[in-house]
Amino acid sequence: MAVTATSVEQTAATVPSRGRLLQVLGVAFGIAIIVGNTIGSGILRTPSSVAGLLPSRGMFLLAWVAGGVYALLGVMSLAELGVIVPRSGGQYVFAQRAFGSYAGLIIGWSDWVSTVATFSAASILIGEYSGALFPPLANSRLAVGIGVVVLFTVLQYRGVKWGDAIQQTTTLLKALAFAALIVACFTLAPASGPAAALSAPTQAIGIGAIVLAMQAVIYTYDGWNGMLYFSEEVRDPGREIPRAMFGGVAAIIAIYVLVNVAFVHVLGIPGLARSDFAAGAAAQALFGGHGDAIVRSLLIVGLLSGVNAYALMCPRILYAMSLDGLFPKWGATVNAGGTPTYTLLLSGALAIGFQLTGTFNSVIAVAAFFFVLNYVFSFAAVFKLRRTMPDAPRPYKALGYPYTTGFSLLGGIAFLVGAIITDRQNSMVALGLLAVSYPIYALTIRAARKASTSS
Repeated sequence: MAVTATSVEQTAATVPSRGRLLQVLGVAFGIAIIVGNTIGSGILRTPSSVAGLLPSRGMFLLAWVAGGVYALLGVMSLAELGVIVPRSGGQYVFAQRAFGSYAGLIIGWSDWVSTVATFSAASILIGEYSGALFPPLANSRLAVGIGVVVLFTVLQYRGVKWGDAIQQTTTLLKALAFAALIVACFTLAPASGPAAALSAPTQAIGIGAIVLAMQAVIYTYDGWNGMLYFSEEVRDPGREIPRAMFGGVAAIIAIYVLVNVAFVHVLGIPGLARSDFAAGAAAQALFGGHGDAIVRSLLIVGLLSGVNAYALMCPRILYAMSLDGLFPKWGATVNAGGTPTYTLLLSGALAIGFQLTGTFNSVIAVAAFFFVLNYVFSFAAVFKLRRTMPDAPRPYKALGYPYTTGFSLLGGIAFLVGAIITDRQNSMVALGLLAVSYPIYALTIRAARKASTSS
């Protein structure tokens, strides 16, 4: 018998949730998860490469503003999806609802694996930076990284309220750390800093350089969709999801623009372009020999909120897939604290496996293709669900639809093409995985159907 989306939906309807997610989250959590999920080591490194591509102070800063505007356009559209399909699980939920279970399988699995790989990579980075700060830990970075995964997995197991409190606390610490760095750049910068900032040479900037710079900037803004992994756990989705998403992105834009203005103030565009690590170069100029320790401390503080966010997000993807019959039914098990237990443990185990095998960087590189594909599916889902769910309550509608959504969709397609051109090897691997995904999908659905008929 042919595999159809209808048959999958009928199968999914027979998969009950074992326990339930708790509707306890609000705007403060949403802003914290977005800021925590987005702001990591990228903003401390990427400005150097962007300055090398755009050796003009105005163009450099404009690129960071433009990246924020693109993220805001994305929020304008995807917040509507979170309101009309208030299910936890991230962009998998929208792909499955709009385009069927095969699209959902592709988006769900790629999102889960790449998020777990990022969880793993961020944890091992904490181990590396801790070893540099505390010499006794220098030979134990793997043990520290695994310990971080275990710690945050245990904390999330206690329940979503614990996750909420930890996320808000670690994100507040991150925001304060970045605020301190920005203030230091303007108050402690050497006298030559502002002058150097004005001395960048004027030269023609090609379209290719602009495209590459914008790709780097937009990748650095990625993470603004973090609230959508928790939609059914929000107390008032129609009001709080849009507020959290707009508030979170506004906070990120403010931090990113101020950090880059501060780096330019200290180093100037030429100095920024010459450095391999923007924050390190700025800290060296400000604090001399203590700069390295200060930056590593900042990185650890910044990574903690990201690790907590990944530990929260990963299990909810598989939880949603389990409810739809695309993952074994035990994945729908939720404990009294509102945490999907088995999928949390599975995510933590895979994160440790990535660390032990050292494969997380390869997974993340391949997943970059799917990262763009996920957004393309989500923006397209706004158009599709406007047609297929015209009467669904929409307390929030995408601002500027269809123009803003269409622009975001075209931008996503352009970046998908750019990902194939600039990273052909990993993109070819991703396309190969797409080619073999349908047989896996068919086997998954047949197994789900067989399990439902025998139960």
